[in-house]
Amino acid sequence: MTAQPVIRAKDLNLTFQTNDGPVHALKDVDLDVSKGEFVSFIGPSGCGKTTFLRCVAGLETPTGGSLTVDGMTPDEARKARAYGYVFQAAGLYPWRTIGGNIRLPLEIMGYSSSEKARRVKETLELVDLAGFEKKYPWQLSGGMQQRASIARALSFDAPILLMDEPFGALDEIVRDRLNEELLKLWDRTQKTMLFVTHSIPEAVYLSTKIVVMSPRPGRISDVIDSPLPKERPLDIRDSREFIEVAHRVREGLRAGMEVA
Repeated sequence: MTAQPVIRAKDLNLTFQTNDGPVHALKDVDLDVSKGEFVSFIGPSGCGKTTFLRCVAGLETPTGGSLTVDGMTPDEARKARAYGYVFQAAGLYPWRTIGGNIRLPLEIMGYSSSEKARRVKETLELVDLAGFEKKYPWQLSGGMQQRASIARALSFDAPILLMDEPFGALDEIVRDRLNEELLKLWDRTQKTMLFVTHSIPEAVYLSTKIVVMSPRPGRISDVIDSPLPKERPLDIRDSREFIEVAHRVREGLRAGMEVA
């Protein structure tokens, strides 16, 4: 018996009504995501990548089709704390310490003081920020701030992690290091990851599955299952398999632009 997908979209549509007329953000999106997969979404700006993540998070309401998250509606999944969300900017409160920022969702959820302390300690260790609990965001580099943002999303141990281009503003050297760390984190936590990016190398390096999207109306033009092994040193990007997958992603993006 095949396990039920953690995330299932069927004929998913989302149309925004604006003063200039309707905007078709998503059109006929079909996608299954299995437990423990690392799925990247790539496509040109405005193709619906972030919109799809927001639908999964219950922050946008589809206007057609169906979407389930861990067998629930997105709104039910949000109330059940089924996911953590990492935004493009770290979004840390400057007046709170790193530990205080990570504690924030735990405070809202009503965890005990001892449980909050335990979870903050564990998540800081998980993202290699042990010892920085009492620092303030301005005392950390951009990469460290983003790791703190990931720790905050991990603090309540949701089974799904939604990441909206979290490394897009970082330089290439820092981005490479965080890509490596994110893969190790995924391996340790076994969470289901949905990751938005504009970078072909990043999508290919991180993912077990790559979803290529076309310009508005946002559609899926290709879904690529990665043949790469789970262990991925950075130099795997020079391998024939990596280059072939990157070529297919590039061709999918080109084909989507032509159809649009």
